[in-house]
Amino acid sequence: MKILPAELALQHEDVLGECPLWDDRGQALWWVDIRGPKLYRWTGAGEPQSWAFDQPVGSFCFAKDGTLLLAMKDAVRRFDPATGTLTEFARPKNEPDTNRFNDGRCDHAGRFWVGSMSDGPREPVGSLYRIDPSGKCVRQFGDVVVPNSLAWSPDNKTMYYADTHRYTIWSFEFDLASGKLGRKRVFADLSPHKGRPDGSAIDSAGCVWNAEYGSGQVLRYTPAGLVDLVITVPVMTTTCCAFGGPDLKTLYITTARQRLTPEDLAKQPLAGSVFAFRTEVAGLPEARFGA
Repeated sequence: MKILPAELALQHEDVLGECPLWDDRGQALWWVDIRGPKLYRWTGAGEPQSWAFDQPVGSFCFAKDGTLLLAMKDAVRRFDPATGTLTEFARPKNEPDTNRFNDGRCDHAGRFWVGSMSDGPREPVGSLYRIDPSGKCVRQFGDVVVPNSLAWSPDNKTMYYADTHRYTIWSFEFDLASGKLGRKRVFADLSPHKGRPDGSAIDSAGCVWNAEYGSGQVLRYTPAGLVDLVITVPVMTTTCCAFGGPDLKTLYITTARQRLTPEDLAKQPLAGSVFAFRTEVAGLPEARFGA
C-alpha cells in the first residue's frame, strides 16, 4: 500500500467545504461551503467566483441545460449562475423542519440522488431520495444519520453510499434504467479507522476514492473493498474529492474549519483549503441532471 501526499491547490477558509465537482464543459472546479453558505467556481487561476445564499447548500449537480440543482435546507432548487435566479424544483414530504439536505450526486440516467439529515443532534431521522427529471421526489429509505459517498461504478451496476456516523460504506446493486436499488452489502467497515467516511469519487477503473473526515486522508479502495493507496492532507477535516482537469487525472480534495479550536487551527493553518493530487488513472465525467 502506497502513502503519498496531496499538494495545496487553493488556500481558502471554507467552514465546511464539500461536494467538489468538475465541469468538463467550462473546465472549472465547483464546490460548496455548506456553512458559508456559498457556491464556488474556480478555473485554477486567481480567486474563485462565488454566490452566497441564505440557507445551507449541502450539495449540487450540473443540469444538461446549463443550470444547477442545489440541495438546500428544505428543498432542491434550480439555480442559474448566469442570472442568479433561484426557483424551487422539488420538495420531499414529511421531512422534519430540523433536517437539511447533505450529500448528493447525479446518476448517468440524469436523476439526482440526495440524502437528508438532522441539522442538530446526530439522530437517525434522515432519508435518501431520488429526484427525477420530472420533479418527482422518491424516498428510498430512512434511518439515515449523515448521508455521504454517493457514487456509481463505471458500468452503472453498483451504487455506493455511506452513513458517516455509522463508519460504513455500503454498495447496492443498481438498475440504471429504472433507478431501483437492489441487494445491499457492506463495502467497507471503517470502525477501526481514526476517520469517518465522507464524500467519494470513482475512477475509470472502478476504484472508490473516499475522503475520511477526522484523519486527514483520502483512501483508494479497489472494487473488492481493499485499500491500496492513501493520500495524506495536512488537515484532519478532509470532506470530499472529485476528479478534474482536462484529462480528469487531478483529484481535488475539499476540507473544513468547523469545530477546530484556535489551537487546532494553529497546527492546521490550511484547514478549509482545496488540495490536489495527480493520479495515474482518470476519473469519470460528471453526470448531468435532466432527461
